[in-house]
Amino acid sequence: MSDEMKADLWRRWRSGESISVISQQIGKPPGSVFTVLKHHGGIAPVPHKARAGALTMGEREEISRGLCAGDSYRAIAGLLGRAVSTISREVNDNGGRDVYRAIAAQERALDRAGRPKQCLLARRPALRQTVLTLLREEWPPEQIVGHLRLVLQQYFVA
Repeated sequence: MSDEMKADLWRRWRSGESISVISQQIGKPPGSVFTVLKHHGGIAPVPHKARAGALTMGEREEISRGLCAGDSYRAIAGLLGRAVSTISREVNDNGGRDVYRAIAAQERALDRAGRPKQCLLARRPALRQTVLTLLREEWPPEQIVGHLRLVLQQYFVA
């Protein structure tokens, strides 16, 4: 079901239309409408808002067309006004030149952007241990943050 159909489905559901009426209006079976409603508990999900600078579906389609035409990453990047590394990373993260498909890449990007994600301390055991040690030593949170900034700054400058 397309995003436009889902938006229409949710608009109709909020206005009080029944599943059978909605299914007739959008041209989908009642079971499909029910599945969408059930998956979200009858409450419309918050629309996904892509972060600034993220590739759009249109840009991904242009990348796909360029790859099919045999264009170089540099040519595609120039057409889109993007860095060559952005195009290269996008293509390589989604199967390479021979496998890349815009729709699949867009779906993967949306899945990767999904929430909930583990917090940084859950993903970085060494960082978590440092914070726990400082907390045990009764450092205030503000000092811990300042200390970590200094340590990380030295780490990345060196």
